[in-house]
Amino acid sequence: MAREYLKKATKTARSDAADVSATVQGILDDIEQGGDAKALEYAAKFDKYDGPILMSEAEIEAACAQVPEKLKADIEFSHANVKRFAELQKSTMTDVETEVVPGLIAGQKVMPVEAAGCYVPGGRYSHIASAIMTVTTAKVAGCKHITACSPPRPGVGIAPAIVYAAKICGADAILAMGGVQGVASMAFGLHGLPKANILVGPGNQFVAEAKRILYGRVGIDMIAGPTDSLILADKTADPEIVAADLVGQAEHGYNSPVWLVTDDRALAETVMARVPELIAELPEVNRDNATAAWRDYAEVILCDGREEMAATSDEYAPEHLTVQAEDLDWWLDRLTCYGSLFLGEETTVAFGDKASGTNHVLPTSRAATYTGGLSVHKYMKVVTWQRATREGAKDVAIATARISRLEGMEGHARTADIRLAKYFPGENFDLSAEE
Repeated sequence: MAREYLKKATKTARSDAADVSATVQGILDDIEQGGDAKALEYAAKFDKYDGPILMSEAEIEAACAQVPEKLKADIEFSHANVKRFAELQKSTMTDVETEVVPGLIAGQKVMPVEAAGCYVPGGRYSHIASAIMTVTTAKVAGCKHITACSPPRPGVGIAPAIVYAAKICGADAILAMGGVQGVASMAFGLHGLPKANILVGPGNQFVAEAKRILYGRVGIDMIAGPTDSLILADKTADPEIVAADLVGQAEHGYNSPVWLVTDDRALAETVMARVPELIAELPEVNRDNATAAWRDYAEVILCDGREEMAATSDEYAPEHLTVQAEDLDWWLDRLTCYGSLFLGEETTVAFGDKASGTNHVLPTSRAATYTGGLSVHKYMKVVTWQRATREGAKDVAIATARISRLEGMEGHARTADIRLAKYFPGENFDLSAEE
């Protein structure tokens, strides 16, 4: 059978994507020209905060002192897991060299960027985990300066738990500023900070657009849209857990798509009946977000067997992909497009979001078809080098001269000619592009 939509979304992640480009470009231009003063002006307007922008060590310590010891322990546990996994990732990138042809050695060096800017959302929810995910990976990569930037709350400042997480994970500076003005401050090196070479971390549509506009002048992790999640479930899945996992991701925001793909009609119908009941039990803000997300963006898709389920998932290329089905190794080998994969009911997206070690900054809106999520690798540059003996350069120079002339690049060709003439006087070479 073809796919059957038991529930079809009326909107997509792009339905409510307002055209914010002109607004963001204007703010970036103003701040680049006006510097610190203009950034502070926008901070006063949007953050509605008149406290210290760049937190002092004493202010950081005071904020950390407000964090309960149990929460500190949880943050430290999460940091240790993320750090351990990041160190494993870094170990996969090494300096190498090889003799390409006799006498010519080429290699690569792996090195971190100098300065990283880590944006940590702090609006609807205090994203403690985002501080852990972004700052820890930058620190493990070896960035010499890391700025953590988060929107302050009027009269309060940055949530103390975010400050604590940023500090223990290795931030060198903590900037109490949100939105475009925070991103711009890191990119332009305002408030006495070094210019960031890369900007990372999730944020709202204005933050995402600022990163998109600045990309090229600085590196970015990715351009993120609303978070999305897909669950693949067969007859062995527990419908209560499936429903809870869908609701857990729908609470992110009114426009956060969640999808259930299954080959079991009974499971689908049970989950569809249960989700609204679980949503109704959430606190008000979470309930309102999840209600809208489930109503407008959620889909339940019935497929004919696991191959069609896998093909559907790959087409959707979800940010988060959960498999609650038999033969997990088959799914691991078969699935190709996702930001992060959660195999079996014993793990869940929330584990990856908060504490299990893999990163939660992931590709959304089908970007998983071409990229993975944030990792140590995002902060690393892979550069190449070469050296040669004169004999080793000989055949390369001959080929270079001929190819360059065929392309019409005579200046390139002559850089090969001059070396052949110097290193092998008296030898004649056919360096023309013609037969």
